[in-house]
Amino acid sequence: MKVNIFVEDFRFLKYIGCATAARTLQSHLAHLPGLEISRNSYRDVFDLTHYHTFGPWAMYHLKFTDGVKVLTAHSTPRLNEGNVAFSKRINRIYPKIYRKFDHIITISDPCHRETDQMVPEVKKTQIPNGIDRDYFSPNAGKRREFREEHGIDPDRTVVLSVGQQTPRKGIYDFLKLAGRHPEYTWVWVGGFPYGTLSKDYTKIQMQKSRCHDNVIFTGLVDDISRPYCAADVFFMPSHAETFGLVIVEALASGLPVVARDIYEFREIFGDSVLLFNDRMGAENLLGDDDLLKACARSARASTEKYDITLIARMHQQLYRELVEQ
Repeated sequence: MKVNIFVEDFRFLKYIGCATAARTLQSHLAHLPGLEISRNSYRDVFDLTHYHTFGPWAMYHLKFTDGVKVLTAHSTPRLNEGNVAFSKRINRIYPKIYRKFDHIITISDPCHRETDQMVPEVKKTQIPNGIDRDYFSPNAGKRREFREEHGIDPDRTVVLSVGQQTPRKGIYDFLKLAGRHPEYTWVWVGGFPYGTLSKDYTKIQMQKSRCHDNVIFTGLVDDISRPYCAADVFFMPSHAETFGLVIVEALASGLPVVARDIYEFREIFGDSVLLFNDRMGAENLLGDDDLLKACARSARASTEKYDITLIARMHQQLYRELVEQ
């Protein structure tokens, strides 16, 4: 079976979650028997093309490719609010785009419900995102290297966040808490994939310029496992997600996770993460060493069901079923 993985991951877009998920999936599908995997190919005929984005290049490609066309719904309209400028205008086109595909893969219960409400007539299968648990694992050498690179004392407590610097991702809470707690070093990994079209771009840049020395913005990093290894706590203040892949990465790295109490995280991760409702709640959790240690002890084991080897086999089975129909 010939499968083409298509994802618009050029330049800064290669760091967004859907691009990471697509590359990880592709690398592990390539090792499974009976599959011939390509990526972003315009030159061949495929039994199935699996799209992970639906920007202009994907829409152009969709017109000329043969075979079954599958989309993973990494993005839904709800996520654009507080993330991208002109979100209301963009959100109107989602149903029309979704209907262009033969099958949609949803990555969580909340994602499935929202997608099914928009396009109930399109068939769907739920398969979560997966991670390479060998890559995302505690590593003392990476911890030391990252801290030395950024001038962080070995004994300093590091609170890490990973994501786009947007209101939806909760960057305002991150900035506020960092200012109130100079006893921690706060690290944010990620940038503005959509540039000045990102929500509140100028406002966020201005607030960042006022931060103290205990706040580090690394921008985009090539080896994302290093900051996880260097951190002591993972802080996820996002207001909306379809899944929350970075939480799985953090848990696999052995970190306790303090996340906003949104229904997505509650449904997907349950007791594996510590949930807060407001900034005071986040402060209380970040200061509870016993609770954080208890969470850390069970963190890695909670990610076994998201191992990319398992997730790749689930995709392989779906591909076969769709092609043989």
